[in-house]
Amino acid sequence: MSNEAIVNHHFQTPVWLFEKSEWVNEVNKVCDKYIKEAYKRDKKGKNDFGHSYHSRPLHSDPKLKELHDWVGATAINFLDSMGYNMENHSMFYTESWVQEFSKRGGGHHNSHVHGNNHVSAFYYLKCTENTSRPTFHDPRTGAQMMKLPEKDSKQISMANDKVNYIPKPGTLIFIPAYLAHEYGLDDGKEDFRFIHFNLQAVSKVILEGEKKWHLHLRKTTTW
Repeated sequence: MSNEAIVNHHFQTPVWLFEKSEWVNEVNKVCDKYIKEAYKRDKKGKNDFGHSYHSRPLHSDPKLKELHDWVGATAINFLDSMGYNMENHSMFYTESWVQEFSKRGGGHHNSHVHGNNHVSAFYYLKCTENTSRPTFHDPRTGAQMMKLPEKDSKQISMANDKVNYIPKPGTLIFIPAYLAHEYGLDDGKEDFRFIHFNLQAVSKVILEGEKKWHLHLRKTTTW
């Protein structure tokens, strides 16, 4: 009789990382105008400590089409790799915006999720090892009920209840949208800018129904 256990890992949460530095310069140039608009719109001036400047939606900008097409296709592959059947679903952007933390410091985001989405992604444009970093939290509420002290919180293990990454310009991270994430307090000494994407998988049955409904309206409505 063997005393060695058969070890299985279930209910895992994937985090995908890519390095796409080849897009950083061009995407930054495009995003400059959006950030300038956000600064002008919010008009915080010298009193913007703790503020995060959010742009208007980006996914319709033709200059960012390659980036959004790639993220959208990868989001489908991401869900497929998790075991979901994507044959009868299409991926759509619900949100895509660039944001930059205040240069006077204090920029941060508390832990949150983006409801009614399936995939979230982050593309880092301006950051260093000293700027704010993304932290992801254990999504298993049941695990919090029996939480014990970790042997070594600096080591990646099944006991972790959160994990953070140090991105660099060009890092692109994909997570399931149910994974709570936050950004710690930034001191503002170095620029911190990134694009946040949220995507939803929509059933093709719904899309086909919408298409038929709009065709029906065109045939029955006079203007």
